[in-house]
Amino acid sequence: MTTFLADNFITFTLSIIVFFIGLYINKKIPLLRKFNIPEPVTGGLIASLISLFLYLSIDFEISFQLGVRDILLVYFFTGIGLNAKLSDLIKGGKPLLIMLGLTISYIIIQNVVGISGAMISGVPSQVGVLAGSASLIGGHGTTIAWAPEVASMGVDNALEIGVASATLGLILASLIGGPVAHILIKRYRLSGTSGDSLIIGISFKEEKTETIDHVNLMSVFLALHITIIIGWFGNLIATELGLKLPLFVTCLLTGIILSNLIPSVLPKLKWPARTKGLAIISDFSLNLFLTMSLMSMQLWTITNLAGSLLLILLMQTLAAILFILFILFPLMGRNYQAAVLSAGFGGFALGATPTAIANMTAVTKSYGAAPLAFIILPLVAAFFVDIINSFVIGYALTF
Repeated sequence: MTTFLADNFITFTLSIIVFFIGLYINKKIPLLRKFNIPEPVTGGLIASLISLFLYLSIDFEISFQLGVRDILLVYFFTGIGLNAKLSDLIKGGKPLLIMLGLTISYIIIQNVVGISGAMISGVPSQVGVLAGSASLIGGHGTTIAWAPEVASMGVDNALEIGVASATLGLILASLIGGPVAHILIKRYRLSGTSGDSLIIGISFKEEKTETIDHVNLMSVFLALHITIIIGWFGNLIATELGLKLPLFVTCLLTGIILSNLIPSVLPKLKWPARTKGLAIISDFSLNLFLTMSLMSMQLWTITNLAGSLLLILLMQTLAAILFILFILFPLMGRNYQAAVLSAGFGGFALGATPTAIANMTAVTKSYGAAPLAFIILPLVAAFFVDIINSFVIGYALTF
């Protein structure tokens, strides 16, 4: 076996190339644009399939250093925080609570589906939990954290099963969000409000009325870095108090606080919230983060999966789509914001928060802005889900 390790610089460079491949293919295949499949998903999946082919055909393994990816994740969520207006947060109170209730309910449903699939397949119920909220809503991090506990219950390859489920879930999440939103938007004839600007990226239909140059991009980076530094100190304080949070969560919180404090205290200071410069940097960070995540997937680790896991994931995908169409979308108001959140929930329920945001970004670029959706989903995903999910997983494993 020959192994090639791409360092951070090469990984960063390759991710840009892979993104442009996805952009080119999306332009050439109208169906991908119609169903709002993000360019990083198209390019990243092709790159991971090429890696799989090289591994299986000539025993050549490609792996990537992903330090830059983690930095891009912090940039992205800090940008989300900087764009948060207090008026939006107040307005989002009721929808936020409804979304939280729906997400908690779905964590339980996801484990019921996983355990049911395990029972149908004749495998231990713990495998169903791994292919439930542990790996799907929880993602790779939660899977790795719970795998030793599952292994102690007699599932020897718990880590491999969980990681494989999380990897396949990421792919499925990237593919279902856009088409589900497209169906809802067309069926109910929905569109975004013309007065709102996009939080991430620039609309395909938007006129370029705001000049973007090196000065305002540098001012955006300065605001981002100041926010990240304060968020880093906040993360240290939280850790000392016994509250372990990812760095991007404290940076998101810091961004929200600063964006609602500084314009009032220093009104003459040009703060970059809701500017096209910040939207472009957020879009850049998200696209390359997702591209790196998908192109670095080692698909050969899941080529020998038993049919039982594939059956469970098929059931999970169907359950997610039905839940979105018949429960989440109606309860969230059957409006455009609900459709955008439907795309996001599809990405979040089977994959990860960045996948959810990428799905929503692809939809809003085509149909118009939905600022409140970009506040609600990260807040639910970042603050509440991991804690609640841990309790549900612990109970489900004793089922």
